[in-house]
Amino acid sequence: MEYCTFNNGVKMPMLGFGTFLNNGSVCEKSVAEAIEEGYRLIDTAEAYGNENEVGNAISNCGVKRDELFIVTKVNFKSYENTTKTVLNSLKNLKTDYLDLVLLHWPFGNYYKAWHKLEKMYHDGYIRSIGISNFDPDRMIDLISFNEIKPVVNQIETHLYCQRAKEHIWENKYGVAHMAYAPLGQGQANSMFSEKSVTELAEKYGKTPAQILLRYNIQNNVAVIPKSVHKERIKENLNVFDFKLTESDMNALKLLDKKSPMIGDPENPSKVEFAMTW
Repeated sequence: MEYCTFNNGVKMPMLGFGTFLNNGSVCEKSVAEAIEEGYRLIDTAEAYGNENEVGNAISNCGVKRDELFIVTKVNFKSYENTTKTVLNSLKNLKTDYLDLVLLHWPFGNYYKAWHKLEKMYHDGYIRSIGISNFDPDRMIDLISFNEIKPVVNQIETHLYCQRAKEHIWENKYGVAHMAYAPLGQGQANSMFSEKSVTELAEKYGKTPAQILLRYNIQNNVAVIPKSVHKERIKENLNVFDFKLTESDMNALKLLDKKSPMIGDPENPSKVEFAMTW
């Protein structure tokens, strides 16, 4: 496993397990299988409605809590009640601290929510605080007028939406880049069929998914692929035994369409990609 070090010194695995659109017993089972296979970063959110299932898998996995890195997010509709929301997440996830808590969207009174996260960070409930879906201007504004700098910005990032501009600003301000939907999910079949991707998969004896995850990691972008299939859960983790060359990286860079799948989070049609990988 490879790690990134946040601006507050906390280390996070570069690859974790995502749980968006993963609910009920299927969620609990897949999280348990992921931990069994070796995943140590588990990503969830209040808005996903699956914290309790994730918590069940964590509490029954047999891995020590300090070996796990648990991430959750406060939904923007809860920003007026951030402290209560995080305490409820702690209860659902069956833990007395969280490794990383993010503000899910830059909507509503996110300044107030950030101040509450800062206090919970100082009080020891949270080891790190960050943001999700923040454009560079919102991120820089938050950094400029608050005490604690976000450690990470989790944004949609994949082959067709590589976020080069955002990455530059994140690097400039010391904010780690974390990718959700790193396999493109709704566009996965198209990505996996790209000539450059299939040629690299053949070259390294890997799958297209493994090539795309490795590409992000080598770009210093942490990834949280999601799957409900055990063989793919295992496959997605197996990306640390090879490295892409500079020419490989350049070939994949050319495939950036700068086209995110998710826009308005309140428009369900924007998030209907099933993420069944």
